[in-house]
Amino acid sequence: MKICVVGAGAIGGYLAVMLARAGNEVSVIARGNHLAAIRANGLRLVDTDSAEVARVRVDSTASIEEAGKHDVVIVAVKAHQVETIAHQLNALLHPESVLIPMQNGIPWWYFQRHGGPHEGQVVKSVDPSGIIATSIDPARILGCVVYPATTIVQPGVIQHIEGNRFPIGELDGTESGRAKRVSELFVSAGLKCPILADIRAEIWLKLWGSLSFNPISALTHSTLVDLCDHAEARELARNMMLEAQLVATKLGRELRVTVDRRIDGARRVGRHKTSMLQDVEAGRDPEIDALVGSVIELGRLTDTPTPHISAVFACVKLLSSRIAADKVCVRAAPTSSFPTQRAAV
Repeated sequence: MKICVVGAGAIGGYLAVMLARAGNEVSVIARGNHLAAIRANGLRLVDTDSAEVARVRVDSTASIEEAGKHDVVIVAVKAHQVETIAHQLNALLHPESVLIPMQNGIPWWYFQRHGGPHEGQVVKSVDPSGIIATSIDPARILGCVVYPATTIVQPGVIQHIEGNRFPIGELDGTESGRAKRVSELFVSAGLKCPILADIRAEIWLKLWGSLSFNPISALTHSTLVDLCDHAEARELARNMMLEAQLVATKLGRELRVTVDRRIDGARRVGRHKTSMLQDVEAGRDPEIDALVGSVIELGRLTDTPTPHISAVFACVKLLSSRIAADKVCVRAAPTSSFPTQRAAV
């Protein structure tokens, strides 16, 4: 099967390695130093001890238009980056191609093939102009939720920290042959890929933690276990999650675990930095609107107050704006690295 991964970052790179190692024809869209390293040394996967798990050679390019047609197209760029490439993605698709978006948070397609009173509603937090929804045929899309924790440790090198589960499902909840084929493709590459009848409920389950753990960790420079073990921070995350749960319930989605079980699951991941914290430390634009702003938007849509989510959203948006304006990264550093302040006399 011919596969293209658009955005060979932490998750996209992990998938590219696993799928190529299983014998599939894989190409990746990447850029900058990461692309140069992939071309020179291949795409490498390492474990938590930095020991190499696999190294694969894949076709690589910075141009979507030049990559050609593929059977499966995995879109693994961040949610706020989709708009700039949406009109190019059709160049990768032949009549039978399936497109699998792998963005965190509420996806642009959430209300497409949804049914009910909100059918076709545009989620402006992730698709403010509606360009994505009009550029990509929803019949092409197979929904997916991403659970693994991965990171780029250096250009061309992906570190797998935990997890290998990628649940998928048709947007209208039907069973399909293409979902079965994609599931078999992923399973043959050593991944877990259950087919779900309600992929949106799974989106809420993943988002439930992401909308709280990500911004709190970015603001406090804390890992998941640090956040979950801190009483006040844990309570803040819990209150944010309860607000989101009410929004999901009003949209007809029930979460299959309790809030405390979801928090305990995050704690077991250990000293992992969330993707938003990694972005803040690298001076990158973090995924705030898809993870947090979208829930506030859906809260308004369903007349559901979200005071805790809104307060944290405001703080992390301000942090992001300062990073962008000042062209800086924000990292924790040992106090010994700073000069000692002398009192004025």
